[in-house]
Amino acid sequence: MSESAEPAGPGGLTTGEVARRLGVAPTTVRTWDQRYGLGPDRHTGGRHRRWTPADVARLERMCALTATGIPPAEAARLALETPAPASAPVAPPSVLPRRAPAPEAAPASRAGSGLRLGDARQECKGIARAALRLDAAALDRLLLDAIREHGLVAAWTEVIVPTLQAVGRKWESSGERYVEVEHFLSWHVSGALRRAAPDTAPDRPGASVVLACVPGDNHTLALEVLSAALAERGIPVRMFGGALPVESLIAAVRRTGPAAVALWAQSRTTASRPLAQHVASMEWGVRGARRSPLVLTLGPGWSGRPAPGTARPHGLADAVQALEGLATR
Repeated sequence: MSESAEPAGPGGLTTGEVARRLGVAPTTVRTWDQRYGLGPDRHTGGRHRRWTPADVARLERMCALTATGIPPAEAARLALETPAPASAPVAPPSVLPRRAPAPEAAPASRAGSGLRLGDARQECKGIARAALRLDAAALDRLLLDAIREHGLVAAWTEVIVPTLQAVGRKWESSGERYVEVEHFLSWHVSGALRRAAPDTAPDRPGASVVLACVPGDNHTLALEVLSAALAERGIPVRMFGGALPVESLIAAVRRTGPAAVALWAQSRTTASRPLAQHVASMEWGVRGARRSPLVLTLGPGWSGRPAPGTARPHGLADAVQALEGLATR
């Protein structure tokens, strides 16, 4: 018998009942338990699990955090660290109300295939449908149209990111299915960014920007759009992509003497504050006029206070503005 069919009983809700309350698949609840330790605090006899109000509140925090785009592992850590608010006992299944959106919220659009896109732009829905159909030609056309119409920064922030997040949530809530859709969409986004970007700006001593993922991190898409946006503004960029070894990063900074270095970390396990501080402390130039790069820490892995000597922009537009002002001095 599957967990979703477990009989109700005293002591809390079954996994299936909790999944229905949250609006996710039972496999998602089980995955969060196995991977991140978000299971119930106590078990009943046998294999059946019973979820208390505190257990359910923790899962609700997990759902809310992942819905904002925070990676599941980081969302789980935050959910486990946040004290559960006091709550009334969980109602039995027969009277348990279904979760409803706030009155002002727009109805969620599923783009025809279960992707929750909320009140996202119409372009998001078309891109999501093309990705789910694995329609390469349509996906390329829609991505390029969005970039041409809105510009790189707005297209990334308002169209591409919401669609990527919706695909990621679909994957998480479908028991590891739809991985091919996420890879397919990411590949075509990367291609569209390169096709839409102008030619690399000629180098200007002391005005270039180094972009790299920290060691162990291969999430390059955000750096790719930042590179394209800087190229639009005539700022010379040296893009090193994913998982650049420490020695190679330091060598690249010493060889190029950049105005700024942007380091992406997707998770706290890869973000290295000592590395960021070390790069920020590097100096070059003649004595009496030595310079150091501005180090921008980008990505959710750098959550919390910025490392000393570094800056943490809030989003793509802030990063572009900071780098544009620095490189054009």
